[in-house]
Amino acid sequence: MSILRLSLKGIEWVGFAMVALIFLFPFIWMVLTSVKSLDETTVFPPKWIPHIFHWENFVQAWQAGPFMTYFMNSIFVTFGILILQLVTGIPAAYAFARFRFKGSKILFGLTLIALMIPPQVTFLPVFIQMSGWGFINTYVPLILPYAASAFGIFMLRQSFMQVPEEVLEAARLDQASEWRILWRIMVPMARPVLVTFGLFSFIYHWNDYFWTLVMTNQDTVRTLPVGIARLKASEGGVAWNIVMAGNMILVVPILLAFFIAQRQIIKAFVYSGVK
Repeated sequence: MSILRLSLKGIEWVGFAMVALIFLFPFIWMVLTSVKSLDETTVFPPKWIPHIFHWENFVQAWQAGPFMTYFMNSIFVTFGILILQLVTGIPAAYAFARFRFKGSKILFGLTLIALMIPPQVTFLPVFIQMSGWGFINTYVPLILPYAASAFGIFMLRQSFMQVPEEVLEAARLDQASEWRILWRIMVPMARPVLVTFGLFSFIYHWNDYFWTLVMTNQDTVRTLPVGIARLKASEGGVAWNIVMAGNMILVVPILLAFFIAQRQIIKAFVYSGVK
C-alpha cells in the first residue's frame, strides 16, 4: 500500500513539474535568448545555452532609445494610477461593505458592470474627450481614466465585509469616527488584500501597451512597453537577442515586486478568504 501511495505521489509531482515547465518555458527561453549572439537566435535546431554570454545585449537595448525616459514614465504613470486607485477605492469599498444607503445596490451593480468592460471598448470616447481637452501627449490620459478600479473596490469590499461588526462597534463606543475606523482598523486588517491588489494593478499598468500607444505619439511621455516594441522596428531584421534583453528590462521590476509582496499575497488568498 505504501509503495502504491509513493508511486501516486511521484506521478503527481511529475505532473506538477510538467505543468510548471510549460508555464516557465517562455520565460526561460526569453532569459537565454537575451544573452545570445544574433546568429545563435536563428540557428536550427535551437541552441539552448549560448557559447558566450553576451551581457552587452542589455546595454545595446538600453541605448537603442530614450529608455531612461521610458522607465521614469512607467514609474510615474504606474504609481500615479495605484495611488489614485487606493485613494478612491478604499473609501468606496468601505461604504459598500458597511453602509446601507439608498441606491447602494444599484451603484455596486454598476461597479461590477464596469469591471466587465475592457479598455478596448472605451478608449475611443475617452480619446475624443481627452483630445477635446487638449490632454493628448500628456500624463493625464494615461492616469486619469484609471483613477478608480472596479476590481479594487470589489476586492476590498469583500475583505472589509469579513471584519466582525463587534470590532467596529467597540471602536464607535470609544468615540472613534468612521474615518478613523477606516484608516486605523479596516485598512491595517486588509493589508494583505491591499498589497495583492497593488501588485495586480502594478503588473497590469506596467505592462500596458495599448493605452499608451493610443494616447501618446511622443517619446517624452511614452512608457517602457511601447519602447520595447520599437526594438523590433529594425531595417536589417529583428535582433531577437536585443528584443529579449529589452523584455528582461521590462520584466525584472515585476519579479522584484512579486518577491517582495508574495507573503502578503499568500495571506490574502489563504487567510482572508478571497477567492
